[in-house]
Order: sequence, then structure tokens, then C-alpha cells
Amino acid sequence: MSTHFTTSTSCILQGSNLSALHGKLRAALMACFTLLLLSLLCTRVSAQELYTLNLEEVVDIARSESPDMKLAETRLNNSLWQYRSFQADYKPQISLDATLPGLNRSIEPITLPDGREDFVSRAFMRNSVNLFLSQPITATGGQVFLTTGLRRLDVFETDINPGSLSHLSTPISIGFTQPLRTYNELKWRQKTEPLRYQENRREFNEAKEQAAATASDLFFDLLIAQLTLEAADKNKSNADTLYKISQGRYSVGRIAETDLLQIELSVMNANAQLASANLNAQTANEQLRSFLGITTDANFQLIPPDGIPTNTVDVELALQYALENRSTILAFERRALEAEAEVDRAIKSNGFQVDINGQFGLSGTGRSLGDAYDGLIDQEVVTLGIRVPIADFGKARSRIEVARSNQDLERLNISQEKISFERRIRLQVQQYGLLRDQVALSDRANEVAIRREAITRNRYLIGKLSVTELNLAVQEMDAARRQYLSSLRNFWVGYYELRRLTLFDFISGEKLVVE
Repeated sequence: MSTHFTTSTSCILQGSNLSALHGKLRAALMACFTLLLLSLLCTRVSAQELYTLNLEEVVDIARSESPDMKLAETRLNNSLWQYRSFQADYKPQISLDATLPGLNRSIEPITLPDGREDFVSRAFMRNSVNLFLSQPITATGGQVFLTTGLRRLDVFETDINPGSLSHLSTPISIGFTQPLRTYNELKWRQKTEPLRYQENRREFNEAKEQAAATASDLFFDLLIAQLTLEAADKNKSNADTLYKISQGRYSVGRIAETDLLQIELSVMNANAQLASANLNAQTANEQLRSFLGITTDANFQLIPPDGIPTNTVDVELALQYALENRSTILAFERRALEAEAEVDRAIKSNGFQVDINGQFGLSGTGRSLGDAYDGLIDQEVVTLGIRVPIADFGKARSRIEVARSNQDLERLNISQEKISFERRIRLQVQQYGLLRDQVALSDRANEVAIRREAITRNRYLIGKLSVTELNLAVQEMDAARRQYLSSLRNFWVGYYELRRLTLFDFISGEKLVVE
């Protein structure tokens, strides 16, 4: 390469002045282009914000500002309004019903006193207003109501009708509706809906810890990618240095051509690994940025965890916190109640049915508004409705048996899920201790591998070892480093998973429940 450069330089010096001028222009243009490219690159880098974060800071951002938490907050807010709507169903309801006005000018068929029908021209206007107050009765599933209203009828003058004005008042009317032996949805919802709301609130806390667990996973994805990139860059630099030294040794006959080719192959592998590590680091950086909800261009400089906690976790205590804090426990209770409610619905929605309706009130009528409230008379309405199925060919019994079978199945599912839930907690606690021990072992193995690689490299440089032994030491060092980072990642991911399963921080000793 140096010979070619010298020959080319000699040709330029011996060429014409025009060629020299062209060369200077090309050099000036190349310099300008290089400066412009560097300026653009610097502008691009400066536009990207650099975040220097440790694991705890990444987790805090994920638990408060990530898009997943925004969705969880929206779901919690939705469940809050659903619960308030449920509560309103048990409170008095007041409504106003009015027709102002109801005009009718038409020819309609009417039945005459002698039984014949005739078409008569009608012209009248009805106005009415009614105020209605109702209150459901949770214990019985019935309803009581109170109404008051006023009606006015204006019959317009026609050829056959002189016209008239009348009022009908109902100052007060009290009534009730009570179904007997009917499925009481109000009673069952009063049992299940509070559980459902508390379940949703606990799910919000679990969503926060799920975000923390995912953030820790992505944190170590990027941290390992950055450390791998750093190691790949160092390996490339070492491979280039060894290749230059080996070229010198080969030129004086101290190493064989096969050794030189093997080192050249190591250089190419180092270049490929560096490119792959760079791509992985960029991908992991974008995944973490997207999960944390950072919309601008950002680069992360992650700080590895400074050691691991040495505390132990008691299995029974972890199980106790899980039973107190997890939404799954409330879901078990709610599902059992819902299955029981379906059996009650199947039993009471079939067979003998009785409905009782009653109403008592005062009413009056008169030509004027005052007359309508004078001389009030009482009115009573009581109805008893009965429905008795004669033959359904086993349809009602089949529905009941299906509901009971579903209830038994749900009980078995809940029982099995409870066992699996407890096993999961116990297994996660056991893994917590094992993963901590694994970190200590892999850390020591990583230190030994680093020292061995340094000693082997130095001995190779002084010609005491072959390149094969050096490559083996480098490979073992890389494997030990990957094993250490993998064990460190598994520990912290397992720790945040234990937090999610129990909603308790065993390091700080605090409940992870937001009321």
C-alpha cells in the first residue's frame, strides 16, 4: 500500500500544472465534504438526549410514566365510574315526565254508544307533567315509588262540539312492585360488585409491578448489549494489535502461515461481532425508550447495579403478603359467588312465579285548576300475577343441573388455581436465594477468567504460548462474562417478579399498594 501511494504521488508531481490544480481542487472539495459530514453528525448526536440511569431509576420511570401505566390508570378510572354507577342503582331515582303540549287535530274512528263505528273530526290538546320518585328494595328485589302529577285537556270548539276544559290532578300516589320467588339481581350484585372494584384496584398495583418487571428486563437487555459492545470493541482492538505483531513475526519466520491466517480470521470475527453488538445495542436502546414513553430521540448510559441484596425471604411471610395484596384472591371469591348466583337464577327463573303490584293515591278533577284539587277521592289498585308452567319436558331442570355442574366445575378450577398460586409463590422465593448464590459464583468465575486471559495474552506476546491457547482464553473470558451478566439479570428479574407476585418489597420492607 505504501509503495502504491509513493508511485501515485510521483506521477502527480511529474504531471502538468493543470493536473496539480485539479488535485488541489479535489482535495479541497473532499475536505469541505468531510467537514460538512462531521457537522451533520455532531448536530445529530447533540439532538439526542443522553440519560444516565441506574436500575432503580428506570424502574421508577416505568412505574409512573410509561404508556403501560397510563393504560392502567385509565382502566382504574373506568372501573371507578362503573362502581359509582353500581352504587347509584341502590339510591333513590327522581325523574320528570312531561308532555307540553300534545296537540291532535285529526279524523279518527270512534265507537258510538250503540256499538257502531264512525269517523269523527277531533281537535284537542293534552298537557301533562308527572314527578316520579322510586327506591329499589335490595332485600326483596322489589321497588317502591311515589308520584305526583297534573293533566290538562283542552277540547277545541268544532261544528259538533262546543269545546271544553278539564284538569286531572294526582297530588300523591304511593305504590310498590314486588316479585316473589324471582332471581334477586340487586342482592347478588351487592355482593359481587364491591369485590370486583377492589379486584380492579389491586390489578392496578399489579400493573405497576408488572411495568417494573418489564423495565428491569429491558434494562438488562440494554446493559448487556452495551457491555457486549464495549467488550467487542476491546476485542477488535486487541485482535488488530495481535495481527500487526503476528505479521512482523511471520515476516521473520517466527510463526507459521496457519497461525497468521488464524489471527486474521480472529480479526474478521471481531469486526463481525462488533457490528452485531452495535446493532443489538441500538435495538435494545429503542425498546427501552419506547417502553418508558420517551418520544424524543434518546440514548441511555446505564449504570450496572452495585451488588445485590443479602437479605433472605421467608416463604410463609411471602405467601401471607400475596394472600393479602393480590387481586387473584378476590377473583376467586367473586367467581365462586357468581357461580352460586347463576344457580339461584336457574332455580328461580323457572317454575312458579308470583308478582304483586299495588298503588294507593288521591286524585281529583275539575274545570279549573283549583277545582281539580278540591274534593279529592282515593284510588287503590292491587294486582296479583301468577305464572305456572304446566309442562316444559325437563327444560327447567336441565338448566338448573347445568348451572350446578358449572358451579362444581368453577369450584374445582378455583381450588386448583389456589394450589398453583401458592406453589408459584413458594417456587419464586426458593429461586430468589438460588439466583443470589448463582450471581456470587459467576462473579468469581468472571474475575478468574479475566485474570487468566490477561496472563495468557502477556505470555503470547513474549512468545511463550501459541495463538490457539490465547483464543481459548479469550473465548472462556467472553463465556464467563456472559454467564455473569446472565445470572445478574436473572436475579433482578426474579426479584421484581417476586415483588409483582406478593406486592411487597422485601428489601425496603414496604407494601407496594397504592390506595
